[in-house]
Amino acid sequence: MLLHEKGQFYQDDELVEATNVNPKKIEAGRAKTMAYKIIKEHNTSHSMTDLRLKFDAIASHDITYVSIIQTAKASGIDHFPIPYVLTNCHNSLCAVGGTINADDHRFGLSAAKKYGGIFVPPHVAVIHQYMREMMAGGGKMILGSDSHTRYGALGTMAIGEGGGELVKQLMGKTYDVAYPEVVAIHLTGKPRPGIGPQDVALALVGAVFNKRFVKNRILEFIGPGIRQLDQDFRNGIDVMTTETTCLSSIWETDDTVKDWLTIHGRADDYKKLTPEDGAYYDRSIDIDLSKIESMIALPFHPSNAFSIHELNANLDDILGEVEANGEKQLDGNGLHLQLRDKVHNGRLYAQDASIAGCAGGTFGNIRAASHILDGHAIGSKDFALTIYPSSMPIYQRLVDTGEASTMMTAGAIFKTAFCGPCFGGGETPANNALSIRHTTRNFIHREGSKPQEGQLSSVALMDARSIAASALNGGAITAATDIDFNEPHTPVYSFNPKIYNNLIFHGEGKADHDQPLLFGPNIKNWPKFTEMPDSLLVKVAAYLTDPVTTTDELIPSGDTSSYRSNPEKLASFALSRKVPEYVERAKLMRSAETQRRDGGAQTQVDPDLTRVYDGFQKKFSDVQPNDVMLGTMIYAHRPGDGSAREQAASCQKVLGGMVNVAREYATKRYRSNLINWGILPLLNQDFKAAPDDFLYLTGIHDFLANAGTQLTGYLFHEGKWKDYTFEIGALTDDERKILLSGCLINLDRKEMLAKIHG
Repeated sequence: MLLHEKGQFYQDDELVEATNVNPKKIEAGRAKTMAYKIIKEHNTSHSMTDLRLKFDAIASHDITYVSIIQTAKASGIDHFPIPYVLTNCHNSLCAVGGTINADDHRFGLSAAKKYGGIFVPPHVAVIHQYMREMMAGGGKMILGSDSHTRYGALGTMAIGEGGGELVKQLMGKTYDVAYPEVVAIHLTGKPRPGIGPQDVALALVGAVFNKRFVKNRILEFIGPGIRQLDQDFRNGIDVMTTETTCLSSIWETDDTVKDWLTIHGRADDYKKLTPEDGAYYDRSIDIDLSKIESMIALPFHPSNAFSIHELNANLDDILGEVEANGEKQLDGNGLHLQLRDKVHNGRLYAQDASIAGCAGGTFGNIRAASHILDGHAIGSKDFALTIYPSSMPIYQRLVDTGEASTMMTAGAIFKTAFCGPCFGGGETPANNALSIRHTTRNFIHREGSKPQEGQLSSVALMDARSIAASALNGGAITAATDIDFNEPHTPVYSFNPKIYNNLIFHGEGKADHDQPLLFGPNIKNWPKFTEMPDSLLVKVAAYLTDPVTTTDELIPSGDTSSYRSNPEKLASFALSRKVPEYVERAKLMRSAETQRRDGGAQTQVDPDLTRVYDGFQKKFSDVQPNDVMLGTMIYAHRPGDGSAREQAASCQKVLGGMVNVAREYATKRYRSNLINWGILPLLNQDFKAAPDDFLYLTGIHDFLANAGTQLTGYLFHEGKWKDYTFEIGALTDDERKILLSGCLINLDRKEMLAKIHG
């Protein structure tokens, strides 16, 4: 795999480095990419530099759709203006909190009826497989409130964002972003037998993630290697591009795509896509598929990738390094990552495995695993293999072809369409166990273990083929290229549309305003949020020094997500696995702010205010502390890698969070979530503080309203004040309005009232 930072021109299926080229030729070349053409068709602004995008459809699952609909409802929506798909693939099987999951699902169906949406019941399909099967098509753009919203291999540019961006689409607003750079992924060669899509994806993620090589850029897959891949293989690579931190993806399309869409009854959604000769790419990556090896991503990130051969040849060194890095992430909470204790007779053993979700649960992956296991038995009673087909039509086809029976006979356990193994909602391994999975992520504690209760298990990502090969060896990590295996060509896939016809509610364009929304006792409205003040005094409630802080660390996934529809309850889990003291610190300051606003004695609520107020009056004698709004902030080097769930920001807001400070934000979507919830996403490369320090910011209104580039802040640390200068990066006019209004809900409500009153 070769990474090229210099620009490249596309010509006759090849890339040529651009040298001493006229800028006008480069601009003309940008317009010849697939990405440019699709973006232009969806851009409502007069500029291809500052984009204002409207999407063809949007999609959410049951961790996010309740809060999105509640936000849209608070903003004054009366119907869904574009197709909106609500799936139930995340908490469908979680028996946590009594009736609350079923209550949310009933709420979702009532919303689909009231506002005119599409409702996919539990167990029927994971969000991204349904969108592939029924919604994606050539030249479309789809926005989803899940980070793995990727349908580029079907010709659709898809983006995963926080719920606020979906609310904007529902309110007739736009997705605003500067035109991103486009990176060519030039595929050549043909994968060897035993190599699957996860192997290619992990090799790519491992090569680019730490370099930020494709961050917030669009990946455009081109080259003759594409024609060597079936559709499930392409989809499996594509969905994992999220882990590179790119913004979106798009692929060349051909008869393979056309045939796949035709099988699903949607031949008319096919569109031939290919770059024109002379297309210009800002960067490029060459991938020779014939040289990809069987891969494994060790805890705790998909980028922690090694070839299985390399791992097996250097077990002690690699595992020792991974354990040491894991210790840093565990951050002294008494838990210890142990992998070398799972090495026996020179082999690393896993204790269980899953092939599941949008990445692993496709027909092609499960079929390949079935052919490896055919006629054999899983080689150990201490090793379990679970299979989650990503949709009911796939499950039925596996039953019809006999491949489900083959795997069951070998000892695999089949379950329904569910994302649990990917986000900690199901299949949590035993304490100190290692699970190998063909899913999307292996972040720390994402598999469902609870450090606050002394639990630690971990996940390594692998392709379904190598998982099946490892199952034959009792869980010993084995490369599928080391066994006698050829990718099966038959039986071919067929799709039964009656399954969806009989199960799914299709209400798009048919809003029933008389339909009531059906609330359960756990479904709560958003609290009222104040507008952004001109001055803020915020306590440092969490100070994180990890190289990257994931959204799963900011708000844990898994069983905590069962409380997704109760803002206050969910917020009580914020940073619980990383900084257990965060919630109490934030709640104290929130109570102090209530006292301040009501004229009470806030220092009695949070005694830390006494010392900072003494210092405040000495430093800022012309300002009365009681006139300054109180809140909290968090600092992290690079927060926001991972999930698109806006709860990572909204939970901070509910608890009184007003500021994030970072060296950089890992993804656009997390920064956008902060903005949509009225939290200042500040930047400073040298900020040093400690928990319970205080930061004073003033002149915020002028900074936001007049497009200021720098904001001065004053940190109170160990009895002394230190000045810091903060930047905020590029903001659109609408983003400035959102921040000044206090959050997107406030701005939407303000604009709605303005329309009503003329």
